[in-house]
Amino acid sequence: MSYAIIGFGAIGQALAHAFARKNIDVTVASRRPPEALTPQARAIGPRVIAKSLRNALEADTIILAIPFGEHREVAKALPSWEGKTVIDATNAFGVLPEELDSLPSSAFVAKAFTGAKLVKGFNHLITATLATDPVVEGGHRVVFLSSDDEDAIGPVADLSKQLGFAPVELGKLNEGGALTHARGRIWGQLIFQDLFKKEQ
Repeated sequence: MSYAIIGFGAIGQALAHAFARKNIDVTVASRRPPEALTPQARAIGPRVIAKSLRNALEADTIILAIPFGEHREVAKALPSWEGKTVIDATNAFGVLPEELDSLPSSAFVAKAFTGAKLVKGFNHLITATLATDPVVEGGHRVVFLSSDDEDAIGPVADLSKQLGFAPVELGKLNEGGALTHARGRIWGQLIFQDLFKKEQ
């Protein structure tokens, strides 16, 4: 399984640190050319590799760590997203529900990525928290996951565990997943909650 983080701002770099801590290869890309990202990628870890957007999208699993409004541009980079899993870590801050066709923000994002399996995840932790080691005093920091593709949740939950997190599955995007959506003036009840799950 190969992984790419699209967006190399604060959230993208925080996620890259999570991969680097566990020595898991990950590609990073943004609107900037890869050579502009390389120094910071190398500083995070030797297995964090900057590539062009086109090359990064060859990965099996794509994490969107971009401003919500940029998701359509990324979606246009491939003619089809068949066979890809997209992890949506965006939040639709300031976007009114009617602009999203009254859908949860991730369901709206999913429409742009034709053929992809979309999982909402890693969006409810603030950057500073996401950047720190998720294993603290025998507990693992919780990440909430939701998807309308039941077979997509398992592999993303496995990745979360590999990165040291404790995945909690919330069901479909318009059900439990709505608990972590931040959009317009509507805030999910679990957004920005920093929770831990103790090892059994």
